Amino acid sequence: MDGVSFPQRRLTAVAAVTALATLAVAGCDGRAEHASPTPAASQAATPSSPGAPAGGGADPAARAAALVGSLSDEDLAGEVLMPYAYGDSATKVSAGSAAGNRKLAGVDTPAEMIAKYRLGGLILVGFSADDPTGANQATTNVDNPAQVRRLTAGLQDAAAKLPAGRAPLLIGTDQEYGVVTRIKDGVTLLPAAMAAGAAADPQLTERAWTAAGEELAAMGLNVDFAPDADVLRARSSVIGSRSFGADPKATADQVSAAVRGLQGAGMAATLKHFPGHGGTAADSHSDLPVLKQDRKTLDGVDFAPFRAGIAAGTDLVMSAHLDARAIDPGTPATFSTKAITEVLKGQLGFGGVVVTDGMNMAPAERWPAGEAAVRALKAGNDLLLMPPDIAAAHAGILAALRDGSLPRARLVDAATRVLTLRFRLAGKPAPAMSTLASGAHQDAARRLATAAVTELRGGCGALAGPVTVTASTGRDSTRKLLVTALRADGVKVVDSGGAVVHLVGYGDGAKDLRAGAAVTVAMDTPYVLAGADSKRLMATYSSSPAAMTGLADVLAGKARPAGRSPVPVPGLPATSCR
Repeated sequence: MDGVSFPQRRLTAVAAVTALATLAVAGCDGRAEHASPTPAASQAATPSSPGAPAGGGADPAARAAALVGSLSDEDLAGEVLMPYAYGDSATKVSAGSAAGNRKLAGVDTPAEMIAKYRLGGLILVGFSADDPTGANQATTNVDNPAQVRRLTAGLQDAAAKLPAGRAPLLIGTDQEYGVVTRIKDGVTLLPAAMAAGAAADPQLTERAWTAAGEELAAMGLNVDFAPDADVLRARSSVIGSRSFGADPKATADQVSAAVRGLQGAGMAATLKHFPGHGGTAADSHSDLPVLKQDRKTLDGVDFAPFRAGIAAGTDLVMSAHLDARAIDPGTPATFSTKAITEVLKGQLGFGGVVVTDGMNMAPAERWPAGEAAVRALKAGNDLLLMPPDIAAAHAGILAALRDGSLPRARLVDAATRVLTLRFRLAGKPAPAMSTLASGAHQDAARRLATAAVTELRGGCGALAGPVTVTASTGRDSTRKLLVTALRADGVKVVDSGGAVVHLVGYGDGAKDLRAGAAVTVAMDTPYVLAGADSKRLMATYSSSPAAMTGLADVLAGKARPAGRSPVPVPGLPATSCR
């Protein structure tokens, strides 16, 4: 080793190739010269076929710099955009989806959107009733794995025709597991991050996230906007069980494990939401949350998981619409040079791609789409996620580039970072679709979920049958999962008259508790348990099939509730099991 950390080496490499690319695209007066690339650059940037792997051991950063030197202004502006689109196919969409795309981008299909705006990436979106991020999910692109695979293949085909198509298009989604899970059917569902925090075993976490990464890659995705690196210090409905917990060191260990798992499987991981969304209860989809903690607390608590994830080699960090008073009071971090360029890239040494949180969220929409895009780039972001008006964002970047209000070197740096990631992801063979929901992957999820089961009050032994399972409104499908798992474990389940096991889920409160239940189980954050009167209080932090199987094993006495609550619950210990 040369004594220089991985993030520092990557930062140095990107800085060097950015300087090379800046010289390549700017004349003496700083204006673009769109001549053909030099023979050396052309040779370095041309693979055997469009979208082909980098090959020959070529350095992705050098290839990116060479390619950036040949791109037009229009290509550079598109390279830093990662919108969503309407439709479950790249080229054939419904009339309603076509209308949505025309409103968003003036085109009918996702493929046309990629071609017209020379996009560097596209995010697949979706929504569900329990999703706290659903406010900016206007449509859905995901149905089942086969459909997602056809869609991603069509998107790559469209991107391969572009000048930057020598590197694969970035195709991402929010697959955090738990309440924020875009692809749910036909895949292995990990328990929520907070469950991994309760299990407190980074090896189990890494194994589970490796399985997740392999399945996402099999469907043709290459970016996961996960893991959540927020240290949860407020009872937040928007972060909640998406966080690994309240302890910065334990959260950092879990974040590192998730990054290693995802990226070891060929996916690009994303730490979010910088500078840390866990210290506020407000929702940045609709408000501008204020972070009141001082800089020492930010450094020692909120930044700890980000430092750990950067050290683990994360490819992306997501900037958040948060007002960090100790850094740049009154300015959302997404648009703050102090937060992004000085702190994240400078002090924390992050050399990869900084991606914004959704530009269609309320704090970003205080400006017109074009102005917001320029402001975000000037602050140091490299990739703009979900602009609400793609044409305006693209045109705004071009106008600012040409009038000098957006320095060319900044746009070149951003495009080079994005293309470096695209080339780094090139040539990684996608696993077979048969890997989805495989026995090994299901086992990894089950082991993590079982290790997470926590008993905060009670005897920690098997529950004497017979058992009646009840659930709060809207949780009947989860109730059925537990009933099936209990019966598989040999527990007698009856419709009434047995010891009642009552399930409460995301968003449930005191009104959803059942008086007199023998066992109350929190399937999201465990705070609701503080008001339950049950003799036994348990938490799974998730309602996934693996979580219900793990809970059944514990109730049947086949596993011990070894988890510890990773967040404090008033009046209750982290575990009652010794």
